[in-house]
Amino acid sequence: MTGIAEHHPTAITSRQRTSLRNHLAGDREQTRLLVERLAEEMGAFLTSRRDSPTDDEHDPEGPTLAFERSQSQAMLDQSRQHLAEIDAALSRIATGTYGRCASCGGDIALGRLQARPHAGLCITCAGRVR
Repeated sequence: MTGIAEHHPTAITSRQRTSLRNHLAGDREQTRLLVERLAEEMGAFLTSRRDSPTDDEHDPEGPTLAFERSQSQAMLDQSRQHLAEIDAALSRIATGTYGRCASCGGDIALGRLQARPHAGLCITCAGRVR
């Protein structure tokens, strides 16, 4: 065996890992702030609707409001999921398993990690999940 770089051509370097960790940390902060803002907006929306005597079915704007509420809830759910994925990636960095596929144990290609730093599966295994 002549070295890890030859044996694992897609293994990421320490410098690349640091860059990806910094990207994840920045993305985490932005996502955390988005989750806070969306949660506040949802809370304010629900409070304002609770104080209103009309219901969505008979309110002329009801369907629009219900749609907006549904979209906001979906965005909040997706943002919370993304935050959990970022936290899991940061945990993998801390435990030294970052860049390894959680399913097959192989390396996750650097290009995939650069596109999706929170990825926990290689492209082959991710394709099987769909």
